[in-house]
Amino acid sequence: METPIENRKIEIEIDTLKHLNTARKWAMFLAIIGFIFLGLIIIIGLIAGTFLTAFSSGENGLGIPESLMFVPILLLAVVYFFPVLYLFRFSKHTSHAIQTYDKLELHKAMKNLKYYFAYIGVLIIAIFSLYIVVLIRAGSSMAFLKGL
Repeated sequence: METPIENRKIEIEIDTLKHLNTARKWAMFLAIIGFIFLGLIIIIGLIAGTFLTAFSSGENGLGIPESLMFVPILLLAVVYFFPVLYLFRFSKHTSHAIQTYDKLELHKAMKNLKYYFAYIGVLIIAIFSLYIVVLIRAGSSMAFLKGL
């Protein structure tokens, strides 16, 4: 007879904790680099919006006001923020779980790692869908232009 799921336990050995600690260190490194790049993206967006506004020629060649050019960059920063945050939280909770052997902290760490991979997966699906739509539109436009 099977034992109930509540009575089953997974024990983590020292070698596994060492591997998890190494993964935590790399996750923290990637999160810190991610936060630095996030700050750079926001600064570059603000500078680009400021320079485009200051040096605009008066013609509306871009199709949108120059003062709003930082908005797409800000949206990119918002999309980029969440995976970096999930990696940071994973690293923080994993560190605490390894130091104190706290099962709840390890659970929080794994939950953030799950959120990270789910977010990246949905983002990749959205980008591939956008690529397919763009390729279909480009293909139909080329077919239309070929007929002229």
